[in-house]
Amino acid sequence: MKKLLVAIVLGLGAVLILLALSARPSGREVIVYTALDRAFSEPILDTFTRETGIRVRAKYDEEATKTLGLVSAIRAEAARPRCDVFWNNEIVNTIRLKREGLLAPFHPEAAKDYPAEFRDPEHFWHGFAARARVILVNTDLVKEGEEPRSIRDLADPKWKGRVGIAKPLFGTTATHAACLFAELGPDRTRAFFRSLKENGIRIETGNKQCALNVAAGRLAFALTDTDDAIIEVERGAPVKIVYPDAEPGGLGVLFIPNTLALVKGGPNPENGRRLIEYLLSPEVEEALARCPSAQIPLNPAVPAAARVKTPRDVPAMRVDFAAAAKDFQKAAAFIEESFLK
Repeated sequence: MKKLLVAIVLGLGAVLILLALSARPSGREVIVYTALDRAFSEPILDTFTRETGIRVRAKYDEEATKTLGLVSAIRAEAARPRCDVFWNNEIVNTIRLKREGLLAPFHPEAAKDYPAEFRDPEHFWHGFAARARVILVNTDLVKEGEEPRSIRDLADPKWKGRVGIAKPLFGTTATHAACLFAELGPDRTRAFFRSLKENGIRIETGNKQCALNVAAGRLAFALTDTDDAIIEVERGAPVKIVYPDAEPGGLGVLFIPNTLALVKGGPNPENGRRLIEYLLSPEVEEALARCPSAQIPLNPAVPAAARVKTPRDVPAMRVDFAAAAKDFQKAAAFIEESFLK
């Protein structure tokens, strides 16, 4: 009987060891949460796997909540992180995660060539492959010479009820609102959004829906991103892209980079570092510029993307992204309480 008990104990011990070993990361994988559309990010991640042998397990965002769904997941998992790398398609929520102590510093060699304004001085996040905030115009509905030139033209009574914006609680539209709070100040930004509401602006589910509705003639023009706008241009829809506030002395065009960050306590930190180094390579920025979304290279070593304008072509809005992150909740509260109701 005693021998039987010993055998049972030893057997249970062996099972527990096997279970523990199977629960550990294999050492040949990395887990990434990415807000960049799957159609554009997945081929890049697949190439990384082919070149390194490291399997990428990816969690993608949902169109309805965009970045915030992934940010919420990282927060919820803080006690036991499941993600190694956060590939965000904007910047403000990445900075918010840094402020909350959920990211780990990492100084990749590949980051040194990027402009200082797109790199965290403390190395918690790294910007690359941007998009511009633009106005997409339906050329059948808006005559030449009448095109909007500024985001303020969304409030022009001439276009009342015929212009659109994505719901400014998610994605780059929420980031844009926070950047306006930081750049223009709360009072002027609130006045701007009130003027949009008074002009009957239509609230769409996302930037892609804005672009689709302009292309279909359901909107005269709308605020969107270059990745959604260029798709409609290149498929031959009756549309054109306007880069707003680019005149001398104007507010400037807002360029929002993708960002990469190492999640604090992630299960595969070394593979996470390897993935970040890879994603910051000139080859990846060039591939993202060539793909249908026409991401804008920020590394000076990468040729400019001729399909859309870059900070080399039009004046960029000078934004303190850290200040915008600080104003994010203030902007969101106003949008929810006063703009959307």
